[in-house]
Amino acid sequence: QVHLVEYGGGLVRAGGSLRLSCAASGVIFNTIHMAWYRQAPGKQRELVAQITSGGDTVYADSVKSRATITRNGANVFLQMNNLKSEDTAVYYCNWKQGTTSVYEYWGQGTQVTVFS
Repeated sequence: QVHLVEYGGGLVRAGGSLRLSCAASGVIFNTIHMAWYRQAPGKQRELVAQITSGGDTVYADSVKSRATITRNGANVFLQMNNLKSEDTAVYYCNWKQGTTSVYEYWGQGTQVTVFS
C-alpha cells in the first residue's frame, strides 16, 4: 500500500503561481510513474502532468508551458504558473508501481481555486 498526501492547494489570483506537493509513504517499489490529475466540477478527471521513474514527462496541452512536474525521492511536485480560472479544480496525486501486477494509488485531493 502507498499512502499519498497532497499539500499546497488554496486560493490564487489569476496570473499567479502555485506549487503542489505530494508525499508518498508505505511500501514503494518499482515505481512506474507519478502524476497529477485534476477534476473540475461537472467534468471528468483529467491528467495534468506525469513523470516516469526515468524522468520522462508528459503534460496536458492546456497546461503545457505553464506547468512543471518534478520528483524528489518519494515526493512529487507540480509548479503551476500564470494560473487561469479554468485551472480551478481538485488536484489529485497519482502513483503507479509494480511489475507483473500494477498497483495504482490516489491521494485525497487538494482544492485549487483561481479567482480574478
